[in-house]
Amino acid sequence: MIAFICAGGPSTELYDLTALASRADIVYIGADRGAFYLLQAGLKPTAIVGDFDSLNEAEWQYVKERCDTIHRYAAEKDETDTDLALLYALEQDVDEVWITGITGGRLDHSEAAMRSVARMQLQHPHIAFRIVNTQNELRFFTPGKHLLARDEQFPYISFFAYDGDVCDVTLRGVKYET
Repeated sequence: MIAFICAGGPSTELYDLTALASRADIVYIGADRGAFYLLQAGLKPTAIVGDFDSLNEAEWQYVKERCDTIHRYAAEKDETDTDLALLYALEQDVDEVWITGITGGRLDHSEAAMRSVARMQLQHPHIAFRIVNTQNELRFFTPGKHLLARDEQFPYISFFAYDGDVCDVTLRGVKYET
């Protein structure tokens, strides 16, 4: 099963919210303004989480009237709305977590979200975490062997060490093999 989290970043950066709509094995989670984005795309969130401080009163009423499972938190909290959505996703017995709406806006929010996803990938190596937007898919790989399929939607691939050293990397089937 996939947990698809829509966070509240700029709508121009969101992954196509209807791309997975035909699948029955998806839990849609709206994080703060992401709840509004899901509803606007015609997708009913399984749950929404956050403080919803990015919604005006009319938008909050719109979201609140259309969602059955609402986890509303105070604005002053230790976790970000995205962190709360990720934690909720992990409670759903999922194999994959896709997240959109964390790129293209404030760099501090993007970096915080990427660090949270990287930390959760390390804590839950059996779950594939993906950060997606209109032109990118970002993944964090734990040590081991990984086979990646070619993807016409995302034709370019890059590798970076994130928060540590990487040793013994072999790349095959790419333009610059190592």
